[in-house]
Amino acid sequence: MANIITVVGIGADGWGGLDQQRRDVVEGADVVLGGARHLALLPESVAAERVQWPSPLRDQLPSLVESLEGDVVALASGDPLLAGVGATLVDLLGPDAVTILPGVSSVSLALARMRWAADDVLVLRHHQDLLRHLREGIRAVVLSADETTPAALAEALAGAGYGASSLAVHSDLGGPDEAVHRGLAASWGGQEVPRLNLVTVQVRSSGGRVLPLVPGLPDDAFEHDGQITKRDVRASALARLAPGPGLLWDVGAGAGSVGIEWSREHAEARALAVEVRADRAERIERNAVALGAPDVQVVTGEAPAVLEGLQAPDAVFVGGGATDPGLLPTCWSALRPGGRIVVHGVTLETEQILTEWYQRHGGELTRLHVEHAGPIGRFTGWSPARAVTQWAAVKPEDDAVPAEDPAAEPSDQVEDAR
Repeated sequence: MANIITVVGIGADGWGGLDQQRRDVVEGADVVLGGARHLALLPESVAAERVQWPSPLRDQLPSLVESLEGDVVALASGDPLLAGVGATLVDLLGPDAVTILPGVSSVSLALARMRWAADDVLVLRHHQDLLRHLREGIRAVVLSADETTPAALAEALAGAGYGASSLAVHSDLGGPDEAVHRGLAASWGGQEVPRLNLVTVQVRSSGGRVLPLVPGLPDDAFEHDGQITKRDVRASALARLAPGPGLLWDVGAGAGSVGIEWSREHAEARALAVEVRADRAERIERNAVALGAPDVQVVTGEAPAVLEGLQAPDAVFVGGGATDPGLLPTCWSALRPGGRIVVHGVTLETEQILTEWYQRHGGELTRLHVEHAGPIGRFTGWSPARAVTQWAAVKPEDDAVPAEDPAAEPSDQVEDAR
């Protein structure tokens, strides 16, 4: 196996665009890895063995690298660490096994073409990610998967009420065939663009709704059948869950509101929404796409059995069903040390269980009362919502799983604290 793989960034201008340092590295290699497009850019003077990336890349790359000997160079587009294979190699092989020689990224070239300052622009890896940032005046660079991405982005913007947004599709940046295609999201239609492209977007509203960037989206931002963690208590739960890089289990997800908001808060935040009903599971998927959290994964099945074998979470939210035998011990056992858990309940039975967990493990035990103003005849009065008991805790490094589940008796019906 090669001791170090050197990743060389190469642009659409090919061999002629490489500086002498990168040329020397490629010409001195025994093996050059790359996609067919990148390998075709090399001149005949490069005598190294040329090997195409395996597919699927992540699964087969370690064994391929293990089989290589000598000086190995990998070719990547522009900056290999900007949504490129460089990051994948570092992740799989470790930072000491990879050297990066970047070129000019396509993002930098697109910003130069638009005369946009980099610190004023969002760079997004998936076109649906833009839906979580929608507001007047936002500028974004969206990395395209292929030639279908611009049309999908335009459709998503128009559907969200931002059809006045202007799109510029930059293709083959830095190469002899560089071109730009412009248009509005609402009238983009079936405009054809080359496969190798990215999109710059100037967001403009045509009546679209502005959603907050902090936890607590309006309830009607979600499609739901009434089983949803309501806005005010959801904001409280998310404040204690502290969204960030890591995995959340949203158990008994209902409309998926907590998991979706967790995923909206950070690019590296991921969520598993666990829901027993298939119709609600489908609804969660629709909500996730519509609200810019397309990576939320829905697991359909009954907890706690369906939780077995899932990736260990960094945080857990249980919005209902805490009286089910085994549910809280399973969640607490799976939760990583230092991880956070929030559980809601509305019944006396659940409150008793949460009190016992609070006495055993500490944390916060809070009762949330929310009232909303509404009409009372010709006047206005307060309508109280059902009080929610909330237990929130951080799992200590040395905390053991309780030997006995306080929810010892199965309930006749699953209560839901949403």
